[in-house]
Amino acid sequence: MVDDISKSALRAVFTETNSLPGVLSRRQNIMGGHGTITLVGGNPGLLDECWSLVETCEQLWSRFIPDSDISRLNWAEGKPVKVAPLTRKLIAAMISGHTLSRGTYDPTLLPDVIGAGYESSVLDGERKTLLPDSARAPGHLEGIQFSDEEIMMPLGTTLDPGGIGKGFAADLVANYALEHGAYGVMAEFGGDIVVQGDAPDGAAWRLGVENPFVPEEHLAIIRLLRGAVATSSQLKRRFGEGSSATHHLIDPATQQSADSSAQTVTVIASSGARAEVLTKKGFVEKPEVFLSWLPRVGGAGLVVLDDGSQLTSSNWSTFE
Repeated sequence: MVDDISKSALRAVFTETNSLPGVLSRRQNIMGGHGTITLVGGNPGLLDECWSLVETCEQLWSRFIPDSDISRLNWAEGKPVKVAPLTRKLIAAMISGHTLSRGTYDPTLLPDVIGAGYESSVLDGERKTLLPDSARAPGHLEGIQFSDEEIMMPLGTTLDPGGIGKGFAADLVANYALEHGAYGVMAEFGGDIVVQGDAPDGAAWRLGVENPFVPEEHLAIIRLLRGAVATSSQLKRRFGEGSSATHHLIDPATQQSADSSAQTVTVIASSGARAEVLTKKGFVEKPEVFLSWLPRVGGAGLVVLDDGSQLTSSNWSTFE
């Protein structure tokens, strides 16, 4: 681990010599999609360690892996299960997110997500999520009990790490990279991006927001010194055809795919987990109401509607 005094001294050298530390980056499949980790001032060994951490998170949290912590909890039928500390932290973040979003983010709706058609992994259709007959949605999130090494969930309650798993993993990687010597880091998993520390150009991290209708184009370029940006879309996980098509973003009030004019919701927040949680409210509230509320909880947002028009929160321009 590199202490702050050493990092500050080396940063001063880069400043005096008008140079920038080297940049390392690697992209690979992860968590049902693709991911990229970029280190400023890191080394290949640290990059390997960061990817190892993400892979550990996936092995612990994936609902498509039968012996993951999440799968074992979902099949525990009310019995306590010994889980890894990382899993305890993720579930604590789920509970916190449920409170922050006033219930519009609900990780206990996995039976409804499967019912909408999202049973199989996007990357490998042979990997499926199976649940016990007791599984019910919504579950009882507040009834989850933590002990020293175990977690016990109420009978019928199941969890879906979904987007928050990607955002929280990006948070963990960013923190790990800085604690172990990097000057700056960008961790991006499935469109959730967390940045910390020095950007490659020595200024701010420049991040593109994808146009959902023309994926090779950007709707906006935002600048962050640190923080996170997450985008949720009802266009990328769709099942069926025409007017009967469903998607994976479930409205807790109806337990069906959210009926919303919002096609994508992008949120800037202090962490990846927080940004992910906040996007969900954008699909169950009127866009104007959501975008008015978002700055009050420390977020900024952009909503793309089905006609291609864009709406932003009052503080969005701060990041352009």
